[in-house]
Order: sequence, then C-alpha cells, then structure tokens
Amino acid sequence: MSSLKLFTLIILIIVTALISYIVVNQEPDRSVADLKKRWAMPPSKFIDVRGMQVHLRDEGNFESMVPIVLLHGTSASLHTWDGWVEQLASEQRIIRFDLPAFGLTGPAPNNDYTIENYAKTVIAILDKLGIEHCILGGNSLGGYVAWATAVLYPERVSQLILVDPSGYPLKSQSTPIAFKLAKTPILNTLLDGFMPRALIQSSVENVYGDPNLVTDELVDRYFELNTRQGNRQALRARFEQTSAGAMSKRAKEISIPTLIIWGKKDALIPPVTAQLFQRDITNSTLVLFDSLGHVPHEEDPLRTAIALKAFLANEKKINTRK
Repeated sequence: MSSLKLFTLIILIIVTALISYIVVNQEPDRSVADLKKRWAMPPSKFIDVRGMQVHLRDEGNFESMVPIVLLHGTSASLHTWDGWVEQLASEQRIIRFDLPAFGLTGPAPNNDYTIENYAKTVIAILDKLGIEHCILGGNSLGGYVAWATAVLYPERVSQLILVDPSGYPLKSQSTPIAFKLAKTPILNTLLDGFMPRALIQSSVENVYGDPNLVTDELVDRYFELNTRQGNRQALRARFEQTSAGAMSKRAKEISIPTLIIWGKKDALIPPVTAQLFQRDITNSTLVLFDSLGHVPHEEDPLRTAIALKAFLANEKKINTRK
C-alpha cells in the first residue's frame, strides 16, 4: 500500500470514529416542564420579566433592610448559591435567579446578551419585586453583570460582592473544554446536539480547586440545565456578545463598599485580575482563598460565607457610627 493510500485510510478511520462519537453522544434538548420536576422545587417561582419567565428564588430573613441579590456565572444556575443561602438565610433576605441564556430562564427573546442588556434585566427584576436598592453580588459572568450594573445604575446598588468576576481582558491558564467549543466557530455548532456528560464533568472539575469535590449530583445539575431548550444556542451568542474588557475602564467609577473574593487556584480568571479590581475599586476589600478555584462560593460555601458575614458586619458598624 502506497503512503498516500495509507494516509487516506488513517484519515478516513479518524473521521469515521469522530462522527461515530458525535452520533453516540447526541443529547436532545430538555423541556422546561421536565426540568422543573427536579430543579424548580419550592421556593422556586417564575416571574414574567422582559418577555421571559425568569426562574427565581426569594427567601431568608425578610426583616433585613436591604436584600442580597446573587448572580451566577456562565453555564451555571441559581443553584450555585445553595451553600451561601444555607449560611446566610437566617440573617439576610437572599434573591437569586437564572440569568438569560442559562438555567430554567433560558434564551432572551431579543437574543441580546450584551453586558448592558444583562444589567437592564437585573434592574427590571428589582423593579418587578419592588426593590429600590440592594447588595448585589455575582460570580464570573454574574460578577461582571453585578459591577456593570453598579456602574450603569449606581442608585440601585448599595454594596458589591464580587466572586472571581470577569470583565477585564485576561489570559486564562486553563479553560473548560465546553467553553472552548462554545467559542470556536464551526466547532461550536456541535453543542446544538453534542454534549457528552464527561465533557460537562471535565469542565466543572476544571473550575474547582479540588476536582475531587465535584459530585455526580453536581455534574447532573450542570449537564441537565445546559440542555434546557435553547440554552446551547444562547451560549454561543453570549460568548460572541459579552466581551471581557468592554467596560473595564469604568470599574474606577465604583465607590461603594465592595468585597472581592477570589480562589488562588482559579485558572480561568487568574488571581492577578483580583489585584486589578482591588486597585480600581477604591472602597474594596480583597479576600483570597489558597485552596479554592473559580467558584469558591460553591466549592467551600462555609469559609467564603464567613468572609461575607465579616464584611457585612463591618459595613453595618461603619453605617451605625455615621
């Protein structure tokens, strides 16, 4: 057999194996009705905001003066804050919801995933709930949405909680493979039907400081909610439209008390970015966790919530003196 024929045969075998793998790992969209049974148990509810049925939970101590609103990151959901709710609900009112393109909320009707439009959605939800101002927090993309909202609507945000937020140009040391696919033209169309569970598990483990903490139930949650009808297509649009760095120069406009929490093992948004946020946000406090990764609030809710409680208690003292 000639070298050319051998090379052609090898390529044919590789292509055939790849096609077979893709076919075997096709994962159909799941309906909201089916997903609700597992992932929208009480106190979940759905509210009509900007043409979307937004999946939201509003719980905790309703006597607290200013509620905490928490925003999740890319491909996550409101469930990422479960641990913080357990730690904080006795003292704080906590509101969390699935951002457009993710969780049970799903795609935005206008297909607009710019950071400005995400901020508009946050304000629309506050208006719907009759909340004049809040303590706004977020992780990763949710952190970007949180601080951008504070820049664009400063009268609505009294304090910020930024957990490994995005928003600055960065060079990741390691990117989850699902994110790489979603960002890559042509290849990202595979996500329309191709989503092996192992891909999701690898991506979740990538953002943990200790991958051994990633449980089967955790992978199930990310896996199932990312197959919500329309979410895979919306993820591509989100990566195309929500560019890091678009508002980074405006972070210096933030002067409200801000807690910055960061995992030192964050390979997606390395800790050097934490120093930029601390530099640019005048009234900010940075707390680093040596053993945690990109989602420290989910990986170790107890220790990270202790840092948040200390920050809130200190700000309460300062306000009392005033």
